[in-house]
Order: sequence, then structure tokens, then C-alpha cells
Amino acid sequence: MGDDGQGMKELELLLNRRWILKSEDKELYYQVRDAIGEIRPFAMDKLGCQVIENSLLVKLEKIPAIPQPFMGIPEFTSREEYAFLCVLLMFLEDREPEEQFILSQLTEYISGNMPGQAVDWTLFGSRRKLVKVLRYAVSQGLLRVTDGSDDLFMDQETGEVLYENTGASRYFTRNFPRDIGDYSRPEDFRESDWFAIDEDRGIARRHRVYKRLLFSPGMYREEGPEEDFEYLKYYGRRLAEDLERAFSCQVHIHRGSAFLLTGPDCHMGDRFPGNNAISDIILLCCGQIRQKAESGEWQVRSDETIQVDLVTFEQMLRGTRERFGSGFTKNYREQPEGEFIREVTEAMERLTFIRRNRAEGQVTVYPLAGKMTGRYPGDYKGGTGSEQQMAGE
Repeated sequence: MGDDGQGMKELELLLNRRWILKSEDKELYYQVRDAIGEIRPFAMDKLGCQVIENSLLVKLEKIPAIPQPFMGIPEFTSREEYAFLCVLLMFLEDREPEEQFILSQLTEYISGNMPGQAVDWTLFGSRRKLVKVLRYAVSQGLLRVTDGSDDLFMDQETGEVLYENTGASRYFTRNFPRDIGDYSRPEDFRESDWFAIDEDRGIARRHRVYKRLLFSPGMYREEGPEEDFEYLKYYGRRLAEDLERAFSCQVHIHRGSAFLLTGPDCHMGDRFPGNNAISDIILLCCGQIRQKAESGEWQVRSDETIQVDLVTFEQMLRGTRERFGSGFTKNYREQPEGEFIREVTEAMERLTFIRRNRAEGQVTVYPLAGKMTGRYPGDYKGGTGSEQQMAGE
């Protein structure tokens, strides 16, 4: 990508979206397609990501180097919903773009192809899960509702809806370099990315490091191959220059962690902190974590993480609310203690500030918790917000 940043904004758009459909935004589709010549070299050379372009859409194939829980579909809360989605994609594979079908055709297909026990559509729970999947498919541009409402099916299994296949479903899942029928464990899917370039591990390592920085909130030594941090040791300055020239961002590299911090003009993915109450609370919790680390109450390990037992971590959350709760929004001020602890803990884990080991009752606090902190102004006497600041190095 040239020094003038030509194509940068279009690359940001592709990083920020699943794809850009011509049918939904023709002007943007052509804008991005015109920049493909600038986007593709950077995507292929630095990230190892394919750029798909055709008459339906433009897509950057974003395959993470290390899968994380937050990379799932937020709308889904059960394995059955993921299974329904996979069978829906199978169903659409045999249909042409703009071909229509009714919901009962799909439910019959799912009943005949769903692994495990048969699906009972008379159960409200089964219908609700399928409706959730169908609404997600519509939101992603896989389907269009031509006639009817899925509320009818939610109420009764005989309710019908007329859908239209857009044709985009064929590009929803990734292309694999090998027959996945031979895969027997989740790690096989991750490793398949590197089979084709085994002869040059340097290329695979470069792709992995760039992906880890761009696709995750933080890159940690303990989570991937040690050679990834060896790459940062020798090529970190060049990597930082590449990314900071391409995007409005800063790259911070530490002994056991590395981060890409986006600037005000960068719009890749979800950003933290957001303009919401939970971000304020997490920032205040990070401030308490930082104080405990600096005082020696919580010991920082050689890999820059902190490990505490779950009870101690929850005490920190209670203490944060007791100290700063008067400034929380009404919902968090009045929330039952158990619900408050659960919600904040889950949010911090989703954003990779922490990781829970439920079996051992332990919490690992990642270095990201030390990068940002929140505090109220010195003259604070109650309010609804926190003053946010970047933590010192």
C-alpha cells in the first residue's frame, strides 16, 4: 500500500464488515472494487487473506490466527443454532440466486439432515432457535423475506414464510485447501491455513503476527507460538511502520504482549471504550487492578499476566462498585450484586481483559487491563461518567 494511504479506507471497510453486497450498497461496492488493486497486495502479503470479488459482493476472507470466544456469532446462544446455520447453508447451496422457497421446505430439509436426534418443530424452543438463525441470515444478506412473517412460525409450526436466496451464502464460509472430511479435531482447521506454505515458515509467521494484532484486542506470548514474539523482536519496527502507515493507529510492543491501538480516524471492528456504562465500569476496574499490581498486592508474572482466585477477583469488583457506584447509571447502581458481578466478568472476558478457569476457580488478568484505566476527576462528587485516560507505559 502506497505512502499516500490509497485504498486504506476501503481496506478498513472490508476489515470492519463481513462483506459488501452490491445489492445493498452499489456505490460502496464499486468504490471498494475500484481499490482492489491497492488492497490485495497488502492483504495477501501481510495478512495472508484472500480478497473475493464478483458480481454479487466484495469480501476480505478474515481467518483468525488464534480463535477467540468473542469471534462467535453474538446472537447465538446454543450449539443447535450453529448447526441450524450450517444446514441452512447446505440447503441454499443447491439453490440459484433469486430462487424462492417456503419455510416448510427448509424445516423438512433440516429434519432430514440434522445430525443427532430428530428436530421436533412442535417445540417452541426449536422454532425460536431456527427463527433466530433465519433473522441472522437475513441481517447478513443471505436471505430476503418476500412474504409473510417468521412470527407466524414462532407461534405455530405450520406458519409459513416465503424467502428468496440472494446467492451470497456460497461465500459465507471459507474455502479450505484440503478436504475437511479428514479433519478430526478443531486444531486441524487452524493448521490448514499453513499447510500450503509449510515450505516457508517465515511467511506463515508473518501472516500470523499481523492477523493476531489486527483481529484481536491483544497479542499475548502465552497464547501462540514463541516464534511470533521472536518475529516482533526482529521485525517489530517494520511491522509498526506498515500498520501505522496504513491505518490511524499505534502499535505497542512489550515483553509478553503487543497491541494495536486505533486512533480517532480508524474504524476497524468494535472499539473500546465505547460510549456506554459498562465501558466506564471496566475502566474503573482496570484502574483498581493496576493499583493492586503497583502496590504488590497482586503479583505480575514474567509473562505480564496476573493470576488470582475467583473469590479475590470478585471482591475487587464489589470494592469497585462500593467505591464508585454512586457514579454508575441507575441500572448498575440498583442491580443485584450477583448479577452485577456476572455481567462485568463476562464483559471483561469477552473483551479479553481476563480469562476464567472455572474448574480451578482462577482468573488470569491479561496485560490489556494495564493499558487503559479510568478514574473520576479529583473534584468528583457523584455523576454518571468516568474520566478515561491511557495508562503510562
